[in-house]
Amino acid sequence: MRRGRPASEPAAIVDGVYKALRETFEVPEKDLFAVVHQHDADEFVFDANYFGFNRSAGLVIIQLTVANTRGVTQKKKLYAAIAENLMKEPGLKPDDIFINLVEVKREDWSFGGGIAQYVA
Repeated sequence: MRRGRPASEPAAIVDGVYKALRETFEVPEKDLFAVVHQHDADEFVFDANYFGFNRSAGLVIIQLTVANTRGVTQKKKLYAAIAENLMKEPGLKPDDIFINLVEVKREDWSFGGGIAQYVA
């Protein structure tokens, strides 16, 4: 997202995404690890109308790394839930919500200690 947004906005975005993950992907409680990047306008470049959308300077790009265990239906529910949550709080426009999933195998995770917890 672009730098200069209200201070409360990053936390509201993280909260809305996390709630959607809990509801649609059945993510366990406390499984919350988020990084928020804010960029100056010259470092945050996008096409405002790609795919027929009308994006503004308020665009937020959400990239989630998830296990490759969910189908298309569940992913669509996640996208819809994230959009619904972020339209409510912090009040983002639907065209300004861009979501990308990066799917990895269960053995690609280590939550600490150098251990692959999902396959240990």
